[in-house]
Amino acid sequence: MRADRLVAVLLLMQARGRVTAAELAAELEVSVATARRDLEALSAAGVPVYPQAGRGGGWSLVGGARTDLTGLTGPEARALFLLAGPSAAVAPTVKSALRKLVRALPQTFRADAEAAANAVLVDSARWGESDRERPALVESLQDAVVRRVRVELTYAGRKRERTTRLVDPWGLVDKDDIWYLLAGTDAGQRTFRVDRIVEAAVTGIPARRPDDFELDRAWRQVVDEVERHRSLESATVLVDARFVHVLRDHFGRHCEVGETQADGRARVRVAAPTPLSIAQLLAGWGAQIEVVDSEPVREQLARIGAELTARYAAGLPNQRDS
Repeated sequence: MRADRLVAVLLLMQARGRVTAAELAAELEVSVATARRDLEALSAAGVPVYPQAGRGGGWSLVGGARTDLTGLTGPEARALFLLAGPSAAVAPTVKSALRKLVRALPQTFRADAEAAANAVLVDSARWGESDRERPALVESLQDAVVRRVRVELTYAGRKRERTTRLVDPWGLVDKDDIWYLLAGTDAGQRTFRVDRIVEAAVTGIPARRPDDFELDRAWRQVVDEVERHRSLESATVLVDARFVHVLRDHFGRHCEVGETQADGRARVRVAAPTPLSIAQLLAGWGAQIEVVDSEPVREQLARIGAELTARYAAGLPNQRDS
């Protein structure tokens, strides 16, 4: 993201004293125009950088100024350490970085930052399970993203057919312990499940990446598209208002709660990829739920009910004889 690049520009200027836009462009693998815009953005943001024209010129920090993160507010410092703190338990490099950041903070923020870093612990293992490890390829893919070099992927699709392609890695996403690689291809942006990547050969070929690419924005678009396909069919149901929270657990974001009727039942709109998907999630409710507006879902519920009756009713005692 651009914020990462601006920090990198500032650190390079601190390390070298004076840099040109061309040097920054080569170092950060962006265009000279982008490097110049970044330098101008730092100046506009109040960072004491200034240009010198002529031979031997470039951009410098006024008086060799250095940043000590004094621009951070107290809440911002706490938020930063709350986010990074849990990772320090499993990554020694994060713990080392946090220690250095604490020393760079203004004295008044240090106590809160240290407390925030130790306020949350993430234990990814479920009860009775050992810790889950990241896929082996994540580290090499992450390295390729940071170095901005292309990767040759051997990928197994949904039907397990294998293809090989050269991609520009743009970012990695961990969603509920499933890792995804967002990358540029000849056909545009694509998303690859890391657990379907059979091989990943990191090349020395520079990767192309749009200057305005932001991983969080790109991932939101992916999520929106997936969720759109997951909600192609919908149905309105009536359920006792006390149990609406259970429906929310079943359908997640595809559950919209409406008004509660005089009989205590809430009107709820649910959605899923197909009528069968909805019926499968509702079948266990029996007569506690009434589908009021979707004939396809009703038909699927009736079919499921008939199948269950045919299989299990014969073994039950006749209620009239009991």
